[in-house]
Amino acid sequence: MNLLKTALLLVLPLAALAAQAQEGPQPKLPLAELTIGIHRIQAELAVTPAQQQTGMMFRRDMGTNEGMLFVNDDSGQRCFWMRNTLLPLSIAFIADDGSIVNVAEMAARSDQSHCSVRPVRYALEMNQGWFSKRGVKPGDKMRGGPFGK
Repeated sequence: MNLLKTALLLVLPLAALAAQAQEGPQPKLPLAELTIGIHRIQAELAVTPAQQQTGMMFRRDMGTNEGMLFVNDDSGQRCFWMRNTLLPLSIAFIADDGSIVNVAEMAARSDQSHCSVRPVRYALEMNQGWFSKRGVKPGDKMRGGPFGK
């Protein structure tokens, strides 16, 4: 019986740590430098399903010109929500050629869904208001990373 108690005392803290790790922010992802007009963005690349599912959840800060680019293998309607995301964000849905299709403002910790108005492969999350403060709007083109020069 003492062996069982000892085993439980060792296993339970490890299980708690594993659960906490799943609820924490993911480590920084590989970066791509993007540009739109005169503006430069350091975008983390969320490529795998696990990276995309976690996204910006649980992060407490993001630099002014930092963001996260969600990269998919094919075009489709992309929808995002903000449960467990502590920062208010703006999201731009982007076509294969780098053209912004639409932009949405997303409140922190919200289950409201924000979707692309047509099928896209890419979505870029930035601090809330980043696109509007710089006059970036649908039709403008991203460059760099998967969009070429």
